[in-house]
Amino acid sequence: MPNFHRVVITGIGAVTPIGNNIDEYLVGLQTGTNGVSNITLFDPEQHPCKFAAEVKNLRSENFIEAKESKRWDRFSQFGVIAAKQAFNDSGLEITEENASRIGVIIGSGVGGLLTMESQAQILSHKGPKRVSPFTVPMMIPNMATGLAAIALGAKGPSSSVSTACAAGSNAIGDSFRLLQLGKADAMICGGAEASITPLGVAGFASAKALSSRNESPETASRPFDAERDGFVIGEGSGILVLETLENAQKRNARIYAEIIGYGTTCDAHHITAPSPGGTGGAEAIKLAIEDACLSLEKVHYINAHGTSTSANDKNETSAIKSIFKDRSYLIPVSSTKSMTGHLLGGSGGIEAVACILSLTHNFIPPTINYVNRDPECDLDYVPNNAREAQVGVALSNSFGFGGHNVCLAFSKMN
Repeated sequence: MPNFHRVVITGIGAVTPIGNNIDEYLVGLQTGTNGVSNITLFDPEQHPCKFAAEVKNLRSENFIEAKESKRWDRFSQFGVIAAKQAFNDSGLEITEENASRIGVIIGSGVGGLLTMESQAQILSHKGPKRVSPFTVPMMIPNMATGLAAIALGAKGPSSSVSTACAAGSNAIGDSFRLLQLGKADAMICGGAEASITPLGVAGFASAKALSSRNESPETASRPFDAERDGFVIGEGSGILVLETLENAQKRNARIYAEIIGYGTTCDAHHITAPSPGGTGGAEAIKLAIEDACLSLEKVHYINAHGTSTSANDKNETSAIKSIFKDRSYLIPVSSTKSMTGHLLGGSGGIEAVACILSLTHNFIPPTINYVNRDPECDLDYVPNNAREAQVGVALSNSFGFGGHNVCLAFSKMN
């Protein structure tokens, strides 16, 4: 058996619809802030869904030079800003001696969709000679990783994950594995997404995946509620700095929490629908718990994937019940997507951050807009108000199109 390294979290960063840094995001989670409003990034008049959870009032110039930002897609800007926040928060320094031992993995489900759309329009209306030479590097989904590595000087393991809505969580889990095996000393990891574009919104709406509550957008994201009618698309980024415990202790770093388990599976069932009964998600939860060597009684909180779609919410509930049996009713389960909307590939990043804030600040974020009980969704969803609680272990679920399932397990330091 290999001698696995323990892995800890020493830095966190977040750009979200309810806060553009960790302090703002924490307050948003604690107060049940709603990040959903009418779309301002483009004119949604012709669209059946006219609202989203946009990042607001972000001062990118504090992190990225104006000249550079024009050459970066919006998703890359979010990823690099959150990565710089997390890196600065960690106190980590990259030198010639350690650069090859520090890596970056940032997942994205879609990548530079805004660039792809805008440049396709230029091609169509103005011809190929007017297409920007930055088109390809702006739109490819690995570029948030590449730009963060360039900005920070990280020369270690570097890749990007594109497993739809599980991408951010896969990026964290894959980084965890590299550190466990001693292949790196630190990893900057998470997810980034910016798909609130005409094509992104139209595509999801056409698939009947989005809520259509145009008359009341602030109540549209309502995971597990009986009257849920689809998800609300969001944008942003959540990034962690993970380190081996030895590396963190050697530099006397502040440690937020420990990552102790990672489970990942595929439904092999359908391009968009989860497997019946949430069997693939249940297996990912089981694997994460086994990986962490946890007893079921030690799990104190589950940050659900909880998209506010009919199929996801009832199948995730079934998955949790199949693993925890009667104890399912004693574990608080909440969906922070009720506040932030669904960040697609970025969701696992900000939800991992939410779990870490739950562990360190002893509270459980709420599921807002929960009004009507669904008999098929009958767990404790922490309705509408955050709850004070001693959280020792938190799980974070992420499930993506294509049947990708991830569960991450986080713990207070022992």
